[in-house]
Amino acid sequence: MQKIQPEYTNFQYSLKLPPDNKFFEKYKSYVGNKTKEKESDNEEYVLCGQCFQYITSIASKITVQGSHYHTFANPHGIIFSLGCFRTAPGCGHTGPATYEWSWFSGYRWRIALCSKCLMHLGWLFESHNGERFNGLILDRILQPE
Repeated sequence: MQKIQPEYTNFQYSLKLPPDNKFFEKYKSYVGNKTKEKESDNEEYVLCGQCFQYITSIASKITVQGSHYHTFANPHGIIFSLGCFRTAPGCGHTGPATYEWSWFSGYRWRIALCSKCLMHLGWLFESHNGERFNGLILDRILQPE
C-alpha cells in the first residue's frame, strides 16, 4: 500500500502594525528619495500608513466646503475622518464614479487605493464640471506633525 503525503501550502502573512518613530524617520527619507524628486528642500510628504509609499505632499492640502478636515459615517455606520488634498499621485482609483451616498454635495466619488500595497486610503471626489480632490482617511496616512 502506498502512503499518501498531504500537500502543504505556504502562506505568507503580513502584519499591519504602525512603525515606531525611529524606523519611520529612517524609512521616510528612503521613500522620499526613491519615489519623487522634491520640488524644494522644505517640501513635506504624506505617506501610506501601511507601506510608506509617497501619496501626496502637505502643500496639496486644500479646504473643501469650509474645512480641510471632515468626519462622516458611511451607510454601515463606520466613521471616517478625512483630510482633503488637491492631488494624490500615489493613489490609484477603482470602481465606477457614483453620486450615491456622496459626502460632498455635487461630487461623485470613486475609491482611492495606495498604488503600491492597495490599502484603501480614501476617495476621489469629482464634480460634474471636472473639479477634483482626494479625501484621504487620516488614520491610514502618515503626515509630518
